Amino acid sequence: MGRTIALATLAAGTLDILAATLLTLFYHKAPADMLRGVASGPFPDATQWGTGGACLGLVTHFALMAIMAAVFVLAARNWPALTAAPIKLGVIYGLVTYVVMNLIVVPLRFGGWPPKPLSIATQLFCHIVLVGIPIALIAARGLGAKPAA
Repeated sequence: MGRTIALATLAAGTLDILAATLLTLFYHKAPADMLRGVASGPFPDATQWGTGGACLGLVTHFALMAIMAAVFVLAARNWPALTAAPIKLGVIYGLVTYVVMNLIVVPLRFGGWPPKPLSIATQLFCHIVLVGIPIALIAARGLGAKPAA
């Protein structure tokens, strides 16, 4: 089970951070600044920490992704129905992670509600397609799920 969580973390975390980096570059911003912004969630002064703050942002991102992967894998181990239709459940889990991060965690730490429509769209895409679905697919495979009939 640990290997499944690690693989889900690595896959979803890598896809999500690549998307965030591409979006950051698209808006002509520095990826290191984006990563320092991620680190500033738990470490408010990280925006001033240079390369160390950017590295901490990457660690923070993967730590959050590990939590997301572990929650799904542990839940799926206890409720095998969660892996019977991994695409469908991945979409739902992506929506859940979006709600938790963007309607609870980020506003509590940074404020700034409501987000712009384009931000909502890109965040939904990332949480569903790059986080929820990969985690659910890896969990289904790692836990030896049998497809629904």
